[in-house]
Amino acid sequence: MSNVAKVCEFLDKAKVFYFLTTDGDQPKGRPFGFRLVDGDRLYFGCGTFKNVFRQLTENPKVEVLAMAGNEFMRYDGIAKVVKDEALLAKVREASPQLMAMYDKNGWEMGLFYLENGHAEIRGMMELKEEFDV
Repeated sequence: MSNVAKVCEFLDKAKVFYFLTTDGDQPKGRPFGFRLVDGDRLYFGCGTFKNVFRQLTENPKVEVLAMAGNEFMRYDGIAKVVKDEALLAKVREASPQLMAMYDKNGWEMGLFYLENGHAEIRGMMELKEEFDV
């Protein structure tokens, strides 16, 4: 199993995960759910009008935190924004309701992946697995 697949498998178990950024010197976290695998990359997306998008462009060091059962995963890296119409078409296919809402309101979906990613899967007291993504 690839490392991207390991991250996706954990996110599937967790259902909702938390995306962590900073706003100046203040940490910010919020629940996320959308993700898309294309090739060997895991993409995330959010509205370009949202504070989270501004935060990840101002300081692209971000982290994803997910919990499933008695395990949690931390996945950090450098957010790289991607403008790719073919990829956006795949988002439309995977999440038509989400994209219909964006289209109705004239919003733009900002897509990004984590470069130089690193993941840890942990129990409450021990490291179970650690790998680069």
